[in-house]
Amino acid sequence: MPVHPSRTYRAMRKAIGHPVKKLRVAIINDYQDVVRTLDCFSKLEGHDVTIWTDIVEDIDVLANRLFDADVLVLMRERTRIDENLLSRLPNLKLISQNGHIPHIDLAACDRHGVVVSSALTSRPSYSTVEFTWGLILAAMRNIPFESASLRQGDWQTTIGLGLRGRVLGIYGFGRLGSMVARIGMAFGMDVLVWGREGSLARARSEGFDTAADKDSLFRLSDVLSLHLRLNAETTGLVTPDDLALMKPTALLVNTSRAELIQPGALVAALENGRPGKAAVDVFEREPLTNPNDALLRLPNALCTPHLGYVERDNYEFAYGNAFDQIVAFAAGSPINVHNANGAKQDH
Repeated sequence: MPVHPSRTYRAMRKAIGHPVKKLRVAIINDYQDVVRTLDCFSKLEGHDVTIWTDIVEDIDVLANRLFDADVLVLMRERTRIDENLLSRLPNLKLISQNGHIPHIDLAACDRHGVVVSSALTSRPSYSTVEFTWGLILAAMRNIPFESASLRQGDWQTTIGLGLRGRVLGIYGFGRLGSMVARIGMAFGMDVLVWGREGSLARARSEGFDTAADKDSLFRLSDVLSLHLRLNAETTGLVTPDDLALMKPTALLVNTSRAELIQPGALVAALENGRPGKAAVDVFEREPLTNPNDALLRLPNALCTPHLGYVERDNYEFAYGNAFDQIVAFAAGSPINVHNANGAKQDH
C-alpha cells in the first residue's frame, strides 16, 4: 500500500529537523503520461512539479520550458543534456534519474554547478528480457502479420518456425544475455554464446556452449540476440559482413542499442535476405516518428518503439530512485552524485 504523500513529507521534515526546501521539479518525456499514476510519485509531495508528455527536440522549446526549473528528471537516455541546453537554464541545480548517463555532459554540469544524481543499481531489467522473448516468438511465428490478416478476413497465410532444437545465439553474456540464454534452454534450444573473454568464461561456467569465433556465431544461429552495452568499443561492432553470414531463415533480435550495428547495415541485409528477419526495439534516432523510415517499411522487420524497459514495475523502480535523490537533495544531502563539482551547492 502506498504511503500517503503528506505523511511522507511531514516525516521527512521531522527527521531532518528543519523545513525541506521546496523545489521546482520538471519531468520531461513522460510519453504515456504515466508518472503521476505511480505510487512513487507521492515522494514529490510538497514540491512544485511540472510534467511534460510530448516529444520535443527543439532546444529553444526545451530551454523555455525548463527555464525556471530547479530539478530536471530524466528517463534513461531520451534527452541529451549538454552545454547548449545547460547554459540556458540558470536555475537548474539537480538532474536526477536512474541508470547510466552517457547522454549527460558531466563536465558541462560541473561548469554550471549542477548536481547529477543517478542510481546505478544491480536490479536487472527483467522486463527487457521478457520483451526480447515476446519479439522472438512474434517474429518466428509471424504473429503480428497473422493477427492483422485475420482482421482482414484471411486465414493462415504464412507458416512460421518453432524454437525447439534450433540454435539461439547470444552476443554478450551479461545479466540480460544470460537470462535470455536460460529461457532459451527452457524452450529446448541449443544455446551458443559469443562475446568478450569474461562473457565466454561465465557462459562456460554455467554449462553453455561458446562459439569458436564471431563468424561462427552469426553463421550457426537460427535466432541471434544482441545483449551488449553501447560504448566506444561496441559501436558498429556488427558489420555487413557479419550479417551476410546469417541464414536466410534466421532472425536477428536487438533490444540493446541500434548503434551496435553499423549504420544502414541491417536494412541492406534484410533487403538481401540474410538474415531473413529482424525484430528490433531500438533505433539509431529516437524517438522514431517517421513512418517512411527504411527499416519500418520492410515486411521482414518487426519493429517496436523501445518498449523493452517500459513497464510499470520498472518505472516504479527507476522513477522511485530519481525521486529519492530529489528528496535527499532537498534535505541538503545529495546521493548517487556522479560529477566532481556538482555537489558544491548551497541548499
